[in-house]
Amino acid sequence: MSILVTGGIGYIGSHTSVELLNIGEEIIIMDNFSNSNPKRIEEIEKLSGEKFKFYEMDLLDKNGMEKIFEENPEIDSVIHFAGLKAVGESVAKPIEYYYNNVVGTLNLLEVMKKYNCKKIVFSSSATVYGDPKTVPIKEDFPLSTTNPYGTTKLMIEQILNDLYVADNEWSIILLRYFNPIGAHKSGLIGESPNGIPNNLMPYINRVASGKLECLNVFGNDYKTIDGTGVRDYIHVVDLAIGHLKALEKARNTQGVKIYNLGTGNGYSVLEVIKAFEDANNIKINYKIVARRPGDIATCFADPTKAKNELGWEAKYGILEMCEDGWRFEKNNCY
Repeated sequence: MSILVTGGIGYIGSHTSVELLNIGEEIIIMDNFSNSNPKRIEEIEKLSGEKFKFYEMDLLDKNGMEKIFEENPEIDSVIHFAGLKAVGESVAKPIEYYYNNVVGTLNLLEVMKKYNCKKIVFSSSATVYGDPKTVPIKEDFPLSTTNPYGTTKLMIEQILNDLYVADNEWSIILLRYFNPIGAHKSGLIGESPNGIPNNLMPYINRVASGKLECLNVFGNDYKTIDGTGVRDYIHVVDLAIGHLKALEKARNTQGVKIYNLGTGNGYSVLEVIKAFEDANNIKINYKIVARRPGDIATCFADPTKAKNELGWEAKYGILEMCEDGWRFEKNNCY
């Protein structure tokens, strides 16, 4: 049996692929390199000491995905990362986000159904909780969204729920990520977005490396400890291990299961900047600018359910996240 990993060369996908190979799983990766680098293929193989099949493919290419399943009839499960993922960009390009993320996933599910592959771990997001009335956030909180990116995740969750209602043979795990940062301890793989970063840590890294002059902090008038947005930052390797636990659950159960993957701790943007400075002894220049469309004040998880049902909990702290993220940037910026 083998696992198809869509978007497996991207930031979270590459770390999860390494962890899967490390425990002896057979994987097949598809990725279109829209927000990833082909050299990651080599780095995943170097870190794991294992080879894997790779297809340069887009979810919108349904015939191409059929080819993957035809050529690899042993695929019994899918970990689905592929999709556009920037909140701000989704506000500016909603049609692109709805088409790519929702239609792409529908294509994947149709092909999975055709080839009787009915186990999927889906990369969802804490954005499906919208602007929560209280924190920490539990899985049974009301769902709403404040931006098109989050809405695509919520739509796909609904599609997957409806799919199970129609066919009880499906096993579906919805993983609601909070804010992944950091990198593999080796410094070989990490977050390396194309163009100007949308996420905080690669932005900080590029200021630290001198590639960017200053970090824009979007808003300091939120009702938080220092006026800047508060998020639950989770080490990407912790997140990757969460997928291994979720896959194990998917293989041993039917139904739809939902889990928050976060640390349960919230840090403001200014607190993350300070942690980075303390961890790496580098001063980060920043300036306060207007709020970004679609952002909310505070968002952090209650990860109790994942601990109780998956046997998973985050192990890395904020300083290690900052150290590991900077190690990757140093290895790749000069």
